Amino acid sequence: MKKARFTETQILRVLKEVEGGRHVKDVCRENGVSEASYYNWKAKYGGMESSDIKRMKELEEENRRLKQMYASLSLDHEILKDVVFKKTLTVPEKRELVRYVMTEHQASERRGCRIIGISRSLLHYCPNTARDLPVVEALQKLAHQHPAYGFGLMFNKLRQAGLSWNAKRVYRIYRLLKLNLRCKGKKRLPNRHPQPLVIPHKMNHCWSVDFMSDALIDGRRFRLFNVVDDFNREALAIEVDLNIPAHRVVRILERLSAERGYPAFIRSDNGPELTAAALAEWAELHGVILDFIQPGRPMQNGFIERFNKTLRTEILDMYLFRTLSEVRVLTEDWRAEYNEERPHSSLGDMPPVIYARQKLAGDPHWRWY
Repeated sequence: MKKARFTETQILRVLKEVEGGRHVKDVCRENGVSEASYYNWKAKYGGMESSDIKRMKELEEENRRLKQMYASLSLDHEILKDVVFKKTLTVPEKRELVRYVMTEHQASERRGCRIIGISRSLLHYCPNTARDLPVVEALQKLAHQHPAYGFGLMFNKLRQAGLSWNAKRVYRIYRLLKLNLRCKGKKRLPNRHPQPLVIPHKMNHCWSVDFMSDALIDGRRFRLFNVVDDFNREALAIEVDLNIPAHRVVRILERLSAERGYPAFIRSDNGPELTAAALAEWAELHGVILDFIQPGRPMQNGFIERFNKTLRTEILDMYLFRTLSEVRVLTEDWRAEYNEERPHSSLGDMPPVIYARQKLAGDPHWRWY
């Protein structure tokens, strides 16, 4: 468009000259314009001052900006209506959506990134997946060895192996590999008056015992008798058989006492094997106090109950057993790994044996630890 020869200020000067009494023809000839142009100027700018011209220009500029803003917002609105149904959570999905907006709506890259909510640098970022291969291999190996482990236990095992990868990086890869375990908690009523468990300050002060049951693939039921030292949550024994009567329980406790010494207390529920006369006589003979929990209050024996849950999740629910020998081999291998390698959150992410060694360092009674 050809630029006008006269500015608004110059046009106002011409109009003022005519208003001052000069003839239109003389003023037009002097300024080199036609009379038609003069009358057009008079119709548009007649009666105005310089300040009025300035204000009119500002209003025109503001009107232009508002129109441009409305057009931009209208386009954004149309794009958002098109993509609002597309659920985008990950960065790759957002990249694809930006490219869709650029292609279908002829939007610029800057506009597409702003609408979708992603930076332009992230749009062009190419992740280096090769550097994640060691993490992938380590997580897959742990998942194969310990199918019931969640992210916390896997990460602690990596730390034990001396691998100092960042937790957020490991968790990102853990999620990409879809190793998440779905935990569906039970809905329980709040415990109004919980009775806290007392953690012993020395070894052999209190043992917790309990029974579990499961079945072989042929339908035969078998039982497990578990013994845990409350001091460091160490699994002292997991006895497996079709039936474990009271005199068998006495033999197991006597064997453990011969290796470690007699405990001061044994905490248990009120099962028939644990309230039998044979166990009561053995306890009285060796000065062991049998500490029975209240009926229907398993939380009072929380250490062994937590151990039972872990054993069931990682062994009993994970495998099918044909014979009792298979159960004994698997549970004994798992017990050794549980005591010596598996991190325990309440022990500062240390295995029970390592925790005991640190706490009992220098105690001559526990040199064999």
